[in-house]
Amino acid sequence: MKLILNFIFSLIVFNVAAQQTSIAKLQDVKSAYDIQDSVMIKTRDGATISAMVVRKKGITTPKPVILQYTIYVRDKGRDIKTLKETADNGYVGVIAYTRGKRFSPNEIFPYENDANDAYDVIDWISKQEWCNGCVGMFGGSYNGFTQWAACKKMHPALKTIVPYVANRPGMGLPMENNISVNPNYEWSFYVGNNKYLDTIAGNDRQRFRKMQNKWWETGVAYKKMDSIDGSPNRLFQRWISHPSFDEYWQKMVPYGKEFAQINIPVLAFDGYYNDSQNSSLYYVRELQKYNLQTPVYVVIGPYGHFGTQIGGEINLYDYKVDSVAIINIKKITYQWFDYILKNGTKPEVLKDKINYEVMGANEWRSAPSLDKMSNSFLKMYLTDNKSGNFYALNNKKPIQSKYLYQEVDFADRQTENNDYYPDPIIRKEIDTRNGFVFISEPLKEPMLINGSFLGEIKACINKKDMDIGVTLYEVMPNGDYFHLSYFLGRASYAKDITKRNLLKPNEIESIPFSNTHLVSKQLSKGSRLLVVINVNKNPFSQLNYGTGKEVSDETIEDAKEPLKVKWYNDSYVKIPVLK
Repeated sequence: MKLILNFIFSLIVFNVAAQQTSIAKLQDVKSAYDIQDSVMIKTRDGATISAMVVRKKGITTPKPVILQYTIYVRDKGRDIKTLKETADNGYVGVIAYTRGKRFSPNEIFPYENDANDAYDVIDWISKQEWCNGCVGMFGGSYNGFTQWAACKKMHPALKTIVPYVANRPGMGLPMENNISVNPNYEWSFYVGNNKYLDTIAGNDRQRFRKMQNKWWETGVAYKKMDSIDGSPNRLFQRWISHPSFDEYWQKMVPYGKEFAQINIPVLAFDGYYNDSQNSSLYYVRELQKYNLQTPVYVVIGPYGHFGTQIGGEINLYDYKVDSVAIINIKKITYQWFDYILKNGTKPEVLKDKINYEVMGANEWRSAPSLDKMSNSFLKMYLTDNKSGNFYALNNKKPIQSKYLYQEVDFADRQTENNDYYPDPIIRKEIDTRNGFVFISEPLKEPMLINGSFLGEIKACINKKDMDIGVTLYEVMPNGDYFHLSYFLGRASYAKDITKRNLLKPNEIESIPFSNTHLVSKQLSKGSRLLVVINVNKNPFSQLNYGTGKEVSDETIEDAKEPLKVKWYNDSYVKIPVLK
């Protein structure tokens, strides 16, 4: 008994001593930093931006500043921790919050003011005694968007940006190729309900799933979803009132020739299975298009939206990721800042401008641009010839013009179309009940698919519009389906995302598509390519009934006549390959 009491007493003494040591260390760490957590920055139009600044104490010489600009006001300790990491890497750390967030008294409008406000924040930073006149930015998702927004009007102090999976408002979310999709519906409450984050609303999936299902079942107009929810959603209404990529969206980030003024080095991180990849790589493509002199680097691999921001996950949507794909993204980020802001060494992973991991080969490769990831296209036609249970995907254009016929009853809520989402990435079977499936002959030799597939659909419909889904798979030799990429888009915006051009009923129309998800995958001998094409009809996005009216106004009353589609056999996909 005495031994036990002595042991317990020893544990108590040890724990007290350990706690005292921990407190002492915490005080030492705290005393090592100069923390300003209530900085208020005035903008040119009179608004106020809330910010935090962390510097190492005892350093009197000005330093480069690393800025994170975000709408996510998280736990104060968590944000200060990231700022301390910045200070530990030899920089001054700053986090600024979107107008209306934290201590800012203004109203919250995601996306809308960030371009101008980012300029003003950088201007304020550049005038502080602790700044040496050089500012870099990094961060993911919304924080990636704000970096490109900061490039709308270049401030001379901004020297580089490192966006991870950057959003592009109006393309990707809250709509993809002009189709409004639902994930941002609850997000608007999450970031817009208060000065911090409304985690109760943001995490209430049951509430929003119930609302979504009721909208689907009742067939009321898409714009009435917040009436079903019982809570007005001002941001949702604001967004769906701009179905075209119009001036409302264009003013938020660089657009068109504005990319020509971006003259700072850029390092972008992305993932093949990042939901907003077509947003993130849009910036890269436009910058490479308008300003070839600006060095823009990309690191991309088998990552999802959140996985990219931590350097990858071992298991992604039930797919075991190649071991070499896992990277230390934070380390590479600060190596990049050292390279640009301190004349350091370029990160080793950057062998060329585009650096990508080849799924199935367990290796990294490089290319000078996104377009040069491939050196050839495999053009495959969606024929009307049967191939087993499917139709033939053939590299020879059919001699005679024929079509496959499909009817889509939008009043039927029991049947859904377009199972395009890559979860899981590898599956035993695919949904073949809707649309049409086209399969190639087995590959006679291995093939490396590298880049973004594109194509053109030839179709004739009895209405004025439709939403199309195209999904690309590898059918592996064992019969499993490997999801490679997909396209989701509105036919009336296929030729111009800024202006709706309705289809002519009962006439053959050409519907090009190209804004698909980039991928790199080593296909083995004996694999087949498979393409699924159908009409988008499900409760996870707008439902386009094809009347030509604004889609958000359409209801089940517009579903009296089914959509009748003739898919012509000279429709094709072009799959990028590296030989």
